[in-house]
Amino acid sequence: MAVVIRLRQEGSKDHTVYRIVAADKRARRDGRFLEILGTYDPNKDGKNYSLNMDRINSLISDGAKPSDTVASLIRKSVAAAG
Repeated sequence: MAVVIRLRQEGSKDHTVYRIVAADKRARRDGRFLEILGTYDPNKDGKNYSLNMDRINSLISDGAKPSDTVASLIRKSVAAAG
């Protein structure tokens, strides 16, 4: 099973928030997922994301591919931590 780390849209129409999830590549965007890895709120100023980096690193080492947006959030998180 090919695993991807991507955004899952939630929230209301005027205030969309996203959960960062690990999902099967064939699953729909808002469909079935394996686990929740964090959140992302583009409407919020400042630090608008939270990530479980231990689990994300574990999944990436097992072959999971992050989407472009999630990859940029991971880079931001690593830059802020180090």
